[in-house]
Amino acid sequence: MNNRNIERTKKLAMIAMFSALAYVTTVICKLIPDVAGFLSLEIKDAVIVLCSLMFGPVSGLIIAVLVPLIELFTISTTSWYGLVMNILSSATFALVVGVLYKRNRTLSGAIIALVSGVFSVTAVMMLANLFITPLYLKYMIGIPSASMGYVAGMIPTVLLPFNLTKAIINMALVLLFYKPFTRVLRKMGLMAKSENERENDKSSWLRYIVLATISILIITVSLLIIFVVLK
Repeated sequence: MNNRNIERTKKLAMIAMFSALAYVTTVICKLIPDVAGFLSLEIKDAVIVLCSLMFGPVSGLIIAVLVPLIELFTISTTSWYGLVMNILSSATFALVVGVLYKRNRTLSGAIIALVSGVFSVTAVMMLANLFITPLYLKYMIGIPSASMGYVAGMIPTVLLPFNLTKAIINMALVLLFYKPFTRVLRKMGLMAKSENERENDKSSWLRYIVLATISILIITVSLLIIFVVLK
């Protein structure tokens, strides 16, 4: 087997591994009560975006479609609505972050890509909520008054803060786990070493500690917003 085939096999194995991890996080998050009866707090986007950062946007896109499809036939309680919304959310996040980071593979490039991903996925989900959610609420939940205007009234108080906060949580999780994940995968020979990242650089680890601390604070505050303010 030549080097090209070996690298392709490794990449497929990583996509399978990240897909499994994303699905497991989805199963665990199902134990958390929904916000407003139909908004689910999920962290699988963090797993998908990690894969997109490490192995390219196409890899992230594959998982963004594959995991919701598996979820649809196993644990989904929202049928086609959950499938569409999950694909839109995960695919947008993974593609925006993966494409931008591919052009600038540095810490600052990663942060810019992640922040861009947060705003992009929030904007896409607002449009999706505005046009798709009324159909779900009206015909599947059984709320006769559900309409575009009905859902629009929920945007400033529930939909916007929830989707933005969820995206921020996923961004913070990526910042928290990216360096440990890449270090482990490189030691295992499953990920190529980067010329821009020096594994043994003490200043690099100091920056990571600061970034990890900030990420944990962001996650804590965001969870408080969702479960205390939005309930």
